[in-house]
Amino acid sequence: MRCLVLSDIHANLAALEAVLEHARHHHARFDAVWCLGDVVGYGPDPNECVERIRGLTASGEPNICLLGNHDWAVLDERITEAFNDIAAFAVRWTRQALTAENLDYLRTLSPTAQHGDYSLAHASLREPIWEYILTAAIAAENFALMRTTRALVGHTHVPAVFVWDTSAQRARAFALSPGMTLRLNPAHRFILNPGSVGQPRDGDPRAAYTVLDIEAGLWTQYRVEYPIARTQEKMRAQDFPLILVERLAHGY
Repeated sequence: MRCLVLSDIHANLAALEAVLEHARHHHARFDAVWCLGDVVGYGPDPNECVERIRGLTASGEPNICLLGNHDWAVLDERITEAFNDIAAFAVRWTRQALTAENLDYLRTLSPTAQHGDYSLAHASLREPIWEYILTAAIAAENFALMRTTRALVGHTHVPAVFVWDTSAQRARAFALSPGMTLRLNPAHRFILNPGSVGQPRDGDPRAAYTVLDIEAGLWTQYRVEYPIARTQEKMRAQDFPLILVERLAHGY
């Protein structure tokens, strides 16, 4: 089964459409779409992005869409208290912008899922909504909780691969260059992060996504240019905070 793996779209329709077009051009067909959460928040196109993901995942299994922390905050005002002022602005704006139908769709989502030997969580296995797996040490603590040999997470907006080194009894971290394919050795366990479609934070403003070939055990990382200025213009028209507008061009 070949899966298109997306995460952290953050209401950036231009980035999402660029990713989908790139994926179709390079792979033509997918057996499943796995979205690891945060379809909304930060960006200007929440309804369009929710509807696009709904359309991609509408057929049910093996398609998956998880609930991210921004998705959850839109549904529950109390969660917004954990956000900084800029993120909270975006959540409240999004809450007002979303249609009742799209809010209802977000209410159907869970922050975790499992498909075969793959555990999926928006943030981490230990704390599916909030924890950032940014270091090998944090990854090691999550490997201890794994009941599968593979886990997919998002939330950090940074593409990453963590592998459990059985002989050394420790986790190792590394990054894949765009276009690079990792063979998932069946003798090892992995935690994999595809990066962010709509708001990368690794210094590369291009949208990130991956393709997972489950039978072949292949994980391929991609980066895609998209019309950032188009998204920024929409944000300025809605008086979004300047930092949210400018960060898209810098990938932070």
